[in-house]
Amino acid sequence: MSNGDIFVGEVIGTAILILFGAGVCAAVTLRYSKARAAGWVVIAFGWGFGVLAGAYTAAPLSGGQLNPAVTIGIAVDTGKWDKVWVYLLGQTVGAVLGAVLAYLVYLAQFQANVRGEGTPEGGAGEPVPTLGIFSTIPEIRKPVANLVTEIIATMALVLPVLAFGLTKGLGESGTTVLIVSLLVVGIGLSLGGPTGYAINPARDLGPRIVHTFLPIPNKGTSDWGYAWIPVVGPLIGGALAGLLYNVAF
Repeated sequence: MSNGDIFVGEVIGTAILILFGAGVCAAVTLRYSKARAAGWVVIAFGWGFGVLAGAYTAAPLSGGQLNPAVTIGIAVDTGKWDKVWVYLLGQTVGAVLGAVLAYLVYLAQFQANVRGEGTPEGGAGEPVPTLGIFSTIPEIRKPVANLVTEIIATMALVLPVLAFGLTKGLGESGTTVLIVSLLVVGIGLSLGGPTGYAINPARDLGPRIVHTFLPIPNKGTSDWGYAWIPVVGPLIGGALAGLLYNVAF
């Protein structure tokens, strides 16, 4: 794979991932959305389908890694680091692009997010917080616990992803991406409660940058004080998963 193919594939694939993921969060969160308050299960499946669509689209060009933690895990396992920077750059650019696209899809809903705007029930409502549409927010803010959660959840993603590569039938049938997508849904349902399961530095950082600069009425803080945890935690988790896989398998 050339550097150009890798970059384009990761930009497109990650943009699709974030479009679906931020899109489902917006659908469930924002007023005047037909999916408002649909719940956590819908969010988990939305992100899983985002992985499905993004990874299958990017696979012919870049392999569809779409996640710096996965890229780092593969590099730690294989010792091949020369193209890591291309993957990480493409993933970050794609995450920014996907967040902008999700914003445009829900532009009218974001613009209606102002104090005193009527709710669907007819009353005046407070502005809906928007950061959670783009990036993760811990339910209980305890940096050490939040970091540990992200490390473990990312290991639960990257270690199986590496192990799937040993399953010859999955690769031949083309179902590896489908299985990974279901894995992401499972992680969201089982491990996503404490921090919102970033498990992907680009997925959190790129949209957080977009949230900072978007003209969203009453958007609130972008919470940069927390932003290092969904970046550092998944990177550590990915590296540990790659090391464990290399030693154990």
